[in-house]
Amino acid sequence: MRINADKLTRQIETNLVPMDSAWLVPAALAFGILVGAGVFAIILVAARRGQRAVDVVSSAVPDGVDQVLDALESAGVVIDPSNNVVKASPGALSLGLVWNQALVHPELTKLVDQVRRDGEPVSQELHLSRGPFGDATIYLFVRIARLGARYILVLAEDRTESYRLDEVRRDFVANISHELKTPIGAVGLLAEALASASDEPEQVKRFAKRLTKESERLARITQEIIELSRLQATDALAKAELVDVDHVVALAIDQNRVLADSHKVQLVSGGDAGAEVYGDETLLAVALHNLVSNAIQYSPKSTRVGVGVSNHEGIVEIAVTDQGVGIPDDDQDRVFERFFRTDPARSRNTGGSGLGLSIVKHVVQNHGGDVRVWSQPGRGSTFTIRLPEASHAAAASLGVQS
Repeated sequence: MRINADKLTRQIETNLVPMDSAWLVPAALAFGILVGAGVFAIILVAARRGQRAVDVVSSAVPDGVDQVLDALESAGVVIDPSNNVVKASPGALSLGLVWNQALVHPELTKLVDQVRRDGEPVSQELHLSRGPFGDATIYLFVRIARLGARYILVLAEDRTESYRLDEVRRDFVANISHELKTPIGAVGLLAEALASASDEPEQVKRFAKRLTKESERLARITQEIIELSRLQATDALAKAELVDVDHVVALAIDQNRVLADSHKVQLVSGGDAGAEVYGDETLLAVALHNLVSNAIQYSPKSTRVGVGVSNHEGIVEIAVTDQGVGIPDDDQDRVFERFFRTDPARSRNTGGSGLGLSIVKHVVQNHGGDVRVWSQPGRGSTFTIRLPEASHAAAASLGVQS
């Protein structure tokens, strides 16, 4: 039998084409699924890596830390691995510890790096400036520790007021020791002089007069210390009463009448009549007496010291004005400090203790008011006590008898 080669070839090609189509379609489909799965896996891995990268640079802090920092009265700061501030409490901002998303003070940054390196918490007291441009010094107790695996937590407690009170206490002890030493030493010397001059009546009189003056000065200092201590007590105004301001002014002027006559200074008063405040009449009289006495002692002869009362918009103002030497600008912010004197030599001659204006300040503050000073050297000074005016509604709510 003769076989036609061309025909056989065409028959084989015709039979093979359907056979190839039958297995190539499922194979192509399977291959497509495999490739798609591979691409999806690559995308998923890339997404996970991208998320990890985002987590590394994310500024989010652990859950709950934000709320804790917002509730802190003290300063709290969270630092990321690049030493960027990712969260700061209001206290940290008010103390000037953070500026432009970074810690202001190199001392804090150094401690943060130490904790990050060693992993151990650090506690330390630091004296820092307030803010990046401030001159004022703040005293902080700082504790720094890790917060999770990435962050560092900085906690700072402001102890500036505690340091200030310690300094005030040391100054008070030093000053009062100095103030008491002078009259006590004088009393001892005058007593010895009296004993040795017992046969000389004139010397005895002179020394006795000096002894009386020093003993009065010592008693005055002691009394002012007692008054100042009482004013700083929480119950200084436990029994507030309705006080007639006109009567307080009259008391202060009467108490200083002899002193004014001896200095040839005229005392005058005026202003709005009938003003009333709540408080302690005796304490207010002491405060006004101190202002009038100071004005007289620092006034030249043949000048006037005036006491004026103003009652306006719920504020009662009592102003004491003199025509004296005045107070330098640099000293006006310090005149209410304990034992501060603008002219120490003059104060010693007048017997002043340096506590008078401090007592004025505390009396007025305890009455819910303030005291202000205006002065120009050579033109005199004006000290103004400002107190809230009394009202019958307030009297009823406080149970004060008018």
